[in-house]
Amino acid sequence: MKITTKQKSIRFLAAFVAALLLTACADTAATTPQVKEIAPETLGLSGPPMAAIPDDWWKGFNDPQIDRLADAMLRGNPTLAAALARIRAAQAEVSVDESKDQPQVTLDGSEQRMLFSKDYIIPPPYGGSWRWYGQLTANFSWNLDFWGKQAALIEKSRDTANAAAYDAAAARLALSGALAQTTIDLLLAYENSDIADATVAEREAILKLSQGRYDSGLENQSAVEQARNLLAQARIDRLRLAAQREMDVHAIAALTGQGAASYGEIVRPTPALDAALPLPAALPADLLSRRPDILAARARIAAAAKGREAAHAEYYPDINIVALAGFQSIGLANLISGNSFTTGLGPAIHLPIFDAGKIRADYAGATAQLDVAVADYNGAVVGAIKQTADAMTQVQSLEARRGEAQNALDSAARAFALAQDRYRLGLANQLPMLTAEASVLAARQQMAALIAQTTVQRVTLLLAAGGAFHDDQMNIAKRD
Repeated sequence: MKITTKQKSIRFLAAFVAALLLTACADTAATTPQVKEIAPETLGLSGPPMAAIPDDWWKGFNDPQIDRLADAMLRGNPTLAAALARIRAAQAEVSVDESKDQPQVTLDGSEQRMLFSKDYIIPPPYGGSWRWYGQLTANFSWNLDFWGKQAALIEKSRDTANAAAYDAAAARLALSGALAQTTIDLLLAYENSDIADATVAEREAILKLSQGRYDSGLENQSAVEQARNLLAQARIDRLRLAAQREMDVHAIAALTGQGAASYGEIVRPTPALDAALPLPAALPADLLSRRPDILAARARIAAAAKGREAAHAEYYPDINIVALAGFQSIGLANLISGNSFTTGLGPAIHLPIFDAGKIRADYAGATAQLDVAVADYNGAVVGAIKQTADAMTQVQSLEARRGEAQNALDSAARAFALAQDRYRLGLANQLPMLTAEASVLAARQQMAALIAQTTVQRVTLLLAAGGAFHDDQMNIAKRD
């Protein structure tokens, strides 16, 4: 049976429609959000709102060097400078999206040497000949944004700019805390160096005493060698602590955005380690609104939600107003003349009919981005609560241990003094004295570490609870 041309056309059309239907049935990601924000009432934030903290909270340490270094850090830290640059980039993107919502005017011109077709709309003698064809037009277009796509994109860019501003605030808070904590580490390195110096002096005295007793026949050579070994170990430890002190100086200089030229300007810190920092006794009820990283995560949820709205608006037609006015002519001499003037005005519409599932896929991708933003926010919230609770536990534990550590140090010092006296008088051998001396050294180091760690954890708690951040002072992209 012979198949006619009409039948071939019908079969081709049927196959084409079937292909479209199969494409439409292809699996795509979900377009309904799958992740929900964690409920604040389930987080146990039952404490009173946290007291306001000064923006320059580090001045509570009463250390002029910390104040000077903090000022240098706020001016010169590369991380903070990059965060501020990201704010400017995000704010520029807001302006770009806002400009797309306004009427656009362009001026276009061209001049081409063309061979005009004999069988088109241009009659002889122009048809079938080479001629210059030129145009110079002013073009006007205005997206009417019936479905709110551009408005959603503008809101998305604003929320992104807000997130960048919150990120900068978080960076400032983290860097000020890192500077304070590194300064405390430097102080601890100095104090451990003091302990090492005292230990070297003590072991030099022990070696002298052991040598004297050996010369008097009251001690053997082994005791002298043991004393020499311990003295060498103390000197090695002193060198190690001196290197640690220098590395802390390097770290502080890097935080302030400075190089080796500033190392000599960073000296022993003199902070008031027990300075009162206004810290919470329980998880503050306003924790989530105090932390800039949490607010940045919320801003990203808002941005993702607006991006999803814009993706959904792609299902609807774009309706624009377009116009042009200018000149068109064949031949260079005729371009700028009254007879070459042309103009036009009217609506333009763009309606997606078949795109092989691209719009739905984009919408599903935007929905997935919203789920990612919500999941990231939930993770940031849970992490913030754990960080704050851990810091509170650490502060309480370290402050309770300090009293016992002081008692241990006092007892060890008395025991060492008694052991020295007994050894000097020949009432005991060298071992009890060396054992007591090791206990004193450990107790001194433990006490210095506890004091420093308590201060570091107090700073950590201050940062975990949001520090000096105040949302109402943020200079971020505001909605109209």
